[in-house]
Amino acid sequence: MNNTTTIPSGKNIQRKWFVLDASGQTLGRLATKAANILSGKNSVQYTPYIDMGDHVVVVNCEKIVLTGMKADAKMYRRYTGFPGGRREESFVKLLQRRPEAIVEHAIKGMLPKSRMGRQMATKLKVYKGAHHPHTAQQPQAVA
Repeated sequence: MNNTTTIPSGKNIQRKWFVLDASGQTLGRLATKAANILSGKNSVQYTPYIDMGDHVVVVNCEKIVLTGMKADAKMYRRYTGFPGGRREESFVKLLQRRPEAIVEHAIKGMLPKSRMGRQMATKLKVYKGAHHPHTAQQPQAVA
């Protein structure tokens, strides 16, 4: 019987690929699933200080849903860096223009605000429509 705890190293991580279908799903619940997979919290070998996460592909992001009256009230704000450069865009307009940005913004907001969180975010791929170019990685569907 071995009474030692093995601590995983970041060198030999076998990363899997997962596909999340956003059609008809609530934005926050979908983002939570994706953030847990990206950070590796669904893994048995989860270690907080190592990026143990897997790759996530989100498809049909234009079919995301918000509950209640949030679709009318939600605003996305950014700053250009120039004086008076604050830009606002409503959820409805951003959904028509760039639906990928809505899902990316929600998922990245649930990741750690550090170098490791930015590294986790590089494993996120968001696509409009049902097709994605990652079929060679044989991604598994997440319910």
